[in-house]
Amino acid sequence: MSTVQEIEKAMQQLTTAELIELRERLDALVEDELELSEEFKASIERGQRDITEGRVRIHQSEA
Repeated sequence: MSTVQEIEKAMQQLTTAELIELRERLDALVEDELELSEEFKASIERGQRDITEGRVRIHQSEA
């Protein structure tokens, strides 16, 4: 059994609250990795160019 399969099996035993906590921890871990990657830096630069060049959508709240 692979590590991923072992983790998936263990996740089935978790409560909803524990799954939420796990998701938050995984999100933080991925975010930390993205902060350091060249791919993440490039995506920020693309976003900045899009804004500068007017390629944006403005979301208007229904409230």
